[in-house]
Amino acid sequence: MSSSSIIRIASTNIRFANPADGINDWPMRLPLWSRLINEFDPVVMGTQEGRQPQLLEAERSLKNLSLVHAHREWISERMYPCVFYNPNKVKLHRSGDAWLSTTPEVAGSKDFESAFPRLCTWIEAEIVDTKKKFFFVNTHLDHVKDETRSSQIEVLIQTIEQENSNHYPVILCGDFNEEPTGIVRSKIDQSLKLLDPWLIFDQAEETSHHKFCGENPDGARIDWILYDKSIKPVSICLDKSHQDKLWPSDHFIVKAEIKI
Repeated sequence: MSSSSIIRIASTNIRFANPADGINDWPMRLPLWSRLINEFDPVVMGTQEGRQPQLLEAERSLKNLSLVHAHREWISERMYPCVFYNPNKVKLHRSGDAWLSTTPEVAGSKDFESAFPRLCTWIEAEIVDTKKKFFFVNTHLDHVKDETRSSQIEVLIQTIEQENSNHYPVILCGDFNEEPTGIVRSKIDQSLKLLDPWLIFDQAEETSHHKFCGENPDGARIDWILYDKSIKPVSICLDKSHQDKLWPSDHFIVKAEIKI
């Protein structure tokens, strides 16, 4: 991998394992989801939703990716945004979780009238071949209130400012449960000044949460991959692959290519 090589990144809300989903439950979707991820072969990936057993099952289905969780003491009832990385291409230096509350260090903590405890997970890492270091963050914000998301993103921004003390290029992905014109993006723009490749390439806005239907006219692009201005965007898309009426998730997988 040369200094100008393209790096692939993915962000995917995998939808928690839920027998009430019937034919859309996780065991039915897993083969399709894992095939799409393996074919894309990202260097680093963020997932949203999923409890520990589902996430470990996802890891077993992926050829080149390892789940980052050595820093974590799992809470069985909680769903976690997670980071996966290719250890042959990425060297992991540090990792951690921050709960999006007034006490980010307290696992499972919840504030700001959030429907559930929410968190971000992060890694400090470097590309093996180029020695380029980066700071990757993945999150999943509240799905109910604007005010809640506004407070949660402030905690996430503070976490990045504290943990990324070396000021490595930031890559932020996740399910933000808000359109790009909302308060969450506004606060990210003001503080982190990250770029949205979707806008850079002037792509038409689309719905990323499609509810296992492949379309959702009332939805918005709530799943993002953003990155530092020092990073060059190459491409970004929503993967709409499916098998007949079977979808890998109720969210499209976001796939991006960049140059650090």
